[in-house]
Amino acid sequence: MSQRRAGSRPRWTLLAVPVGWIVAVTVIDILAPPHIHLGPLLVAAPAVTPLFGGPRTVGLMAALAVVAQTVIGLVRDPDEPLSANHQAQIIALVLVSTSLVIFCVLRERRATELAQVRYVSETAQRVVLPPLPGKLGPLCAAALYLAAEAEARIGGDLYAAARTSSGTRLIVGDVRGKGMTAVDDAALLLGAFRAAAHREADLSELVAHLDRSVCRGLTGPDERGRFGETFITATVLDIPDRIGPVRMISCGHPPPVVLRGGRPTTVDVHCPAPPLGMGDLAHPRYQVDTFPFGPEDLLLLYTDGVTEARDADGAFYPLAQRIAGRRERDPAAFLDHVRRDLLDHVGGHLDDDAAMIAVTRTAPPLP
Repeated sequence: MSQRRAGSRPRWTLLAVPVGWIVAVTVIDILAPPHIHLGPLLVAAPAVTPLFGGPRTVGLMAALAVVAQTVIGLVRDPDEPLSANHQAQIIALVLVSTSLVIFCVLRERRATELAQVRYVSETAQRVVLPPLPGKLGPLCAAALYLAAEAEARIGGDLYAAARTSSGTRLIVGDVRGKGMTAVDDAALLLGAFRAAAHREADLSELVAHLDRSVCRGLTGPDERGRFGETFITATVLDIPDRIGPVRMISCGHPPPVVLRGGRPTTVDVHCPAPPLGMGDLAHPRYQVDTFPFGPEDLLLLYTDGVTEARDADGAFYPLAQRIAGRRERDPAAFLDHVRRDLLDHVGGHLDDDAAMIAVTRTAPPLP
């Protein structure tokens, strides 16, 4: 309630502008020579009110302007009050003010509809893509999603985490395409990952299961076999709680970056696999890549919406270069820095969705 009251004070303060304008025009018009008529300037008062007020406020300013115009006519021409000239000015003022009130009503209705759309999209995103847990066993994690469409706030980029008996499994991916179809495909893959990440002991078997799930989803009753048209790039990782390297399978996805001592290193992918859902590449063989991940390291996973973001000159965002020297141990603070730097690089608007996951160890690996 206090926030609402605090936010309403500037609006009521701004009302002094059109009210002062009405008073000034009225006084000057009454004192002006007979051949000077300033009454038409009164329309400026209701005209500027929509900048900070709603239809009721605009209607109030319009009523005050009509009263002022009537007073001007009565005072300036006492022998002929409300002459044809003054009546024409009042009618014009009423017509313009009515148009402004209608505009404000339609604007508020549009704003209400937009707020409802944003609420629904945010709710859908929380269902499809719930926030990543901050603590994952001995790991500390944070995730960030930046939608290209400000009103949508949801798209085809995805991420998820699952705890197993021996570690943590992560997935980050990007659905080819946009709109609700991409959201459906992202939900399909995330559902398959959450269901199988605990069950499949081998990482290659898990990825094979995800690929089969995506392929089945693309041949559903309403899909008509979208092989080649829709696929999902993804990286699946298995981070052990105990001492040992991170195991990774990359399915056509940008490689992770490990920030060690402020120096970024892009993980080499020696055995890349095709994207998930490529029906023409049946039963691909998944081989596991490994890389070290120590207590002082920060692991960054991302989608191509980050590295392919362009500035005004068309230059891609140099992720590794821009994070060099960063030594944050808090993944959320690190992602907040990357978010601000990325949006500054592109001028505040992304052309594609972008997702990032940052992971650090809160304790040394168990022996």
